[in-house]
Amino acid sequence: MSVEAVLSYCFPDGLDADLDRHLDYWGWMMRGGADAGIVERFAHLVPDAAEGALDDWAATPRGRLALILVLDQFPRSLYRDDPRAYATDPLALALAEDGIANGDFAALEHPWERTLFALPLVHAEGPDHAGRAALNERLALETLDMAPEVLKPAYAFCLAQSRRHRAVIDRFGRHPHRNAVLGRESTPDEAAYIADGTFPHQHAIDV
Repeated sequence: MSVEAVLSYCFPDGLDADLDRHLDYWGWMMRGGADAGIVERFAHLVPDAAEGALDDWAATPRGRLALILVLDQFPRSLYRDDPRAYATDPLALALAEDGIANGDFAALEHPWERTLFALPLVHAEGPDHAGRAALNERLALETLDMAPEVLKPAYAFCLAQSRRHRAVIDRFGRHPHRNAVLGRESTPDEAAYIADGTFPHQHAIDV
């Protein structure tokens, strides 16, 4: 399995897809439409990546992006409602942070790639989560600025999503919707938030 196989699955129409295709694909991903294909074609990559067998992918910016997708996105499809969905978040975060520092993020020329590259900043819980959420928001704003005019509505939505994630982290310091899966006790404020059910990752795409 190659870097290009992962990227072609995650960007099936290429990086220059029109606005409607961007939005359709994101909605499909957010609603779990990609799960079956990931289970069928890529399930073996997650443990391989977790064990370091794919570390050489990070030698190039797009290879690093593919490895981030394997560690950040694919487990969420493979292990829904299972703690393993989040187990490799720290590895994806390290790759993203290193890639932002070493120029790999900036080397990506398309906003679609940059958006997915930066997701571990808000997905991975842990120390300085609020600071990382703030960085993700700044990067989302820069990504919106670089997007072609025809695609700006899509990346305006991504910026809004980044702000929604940041609001949750600023309020709770973690993602409360994971509490039951991870065996964590919810605070009264978290319990009210969970009961409301308006989570960033389930937000309707509105552009």
